[in-house]
Amino acid sequence: MIKKESRNKARLIRHTRIREKVVGTSSIPRLCVFRSNKNISVQIIDDSLGHTLLSVSSTDKDLKITNGGNLEAAKVVGAAIAEKAKKAKIKKVVFDRGGYLYHGRVQALAEAARENGLEF
Repeated sequence: MIKKESRNKARLIRHTRIREKVVGTSSIPRLCVFRSNKNISVQIIDDSLGHTLLSVSSTDKDLKITNGGNLEAAKVVGAAIAEKAKKAKIKKVVFDRGGYLYHGRVQALAEAARENGLEF
């Protein structure tokens, strides 16, 4: 019987392949996305120091999101990370989709961040 690898294991393999190419620096940090079935979260990371500069999640109370696993929540999170980045004077980032396909919630988050001023 053929054993099928789990989807998350395949995602992690894709993520490591992406991470070989996508690196955040102090001048241009990395925008990293994590998506679960119920929530979505995003971080801006400086890989040269190994520090998370900013983070926003659909579980944050100040965003007042009732369902964190849909497109509307992803758009709100994308807009919120762009606003936080603007306050921290971060304009350019490199986008790390985390091994997820670039459609649905990941795409909605990226487009909302772009519309609110982040460049990538």
